Amino acid sequence: MSKKKSKTALTNEVQIDENSLFARVAEIIEVRKSRAGAYANREVTLMYWEIGRYINSVVLDGGRAEYGKRIVATLSQQLVDHYGKVFELRNIRRMIQFANDFQTWRLCRRWRHN
Repeated sequence: MSKKKSKTALTNEVQIDENSLFARVAEIIEVRKSRAGAYANREVTLMYWEIGRYINSVVLDGGRAEYGKRIVATLSQQLVDHYGKVFELRNIRRMIQFANDFQTWRLCRRWRHN
């Protein structure tokens, strides 16, 4: 009797379209990967802005420009040793320039939430 029930249950099941199943799961994966990438890009951009802003305010502030340049070069080398080439001196300078060009946090924060 239990064998009859299981056969009947199997014949009443809805057939799954494997192609549609794959397509929908693939769509979910692609959408989430895209959103994760966009979020990561925003966070990296804000990190660069914050680094540039901090260096501007602490190291290069006021009359310490020449001294600050040496400090930034040393900082860059330390960062490269620890985090990789993305923190080479030319990139650190770009971060500083980026923070100079976009000085208000509100502007960056508004961009972050879009």
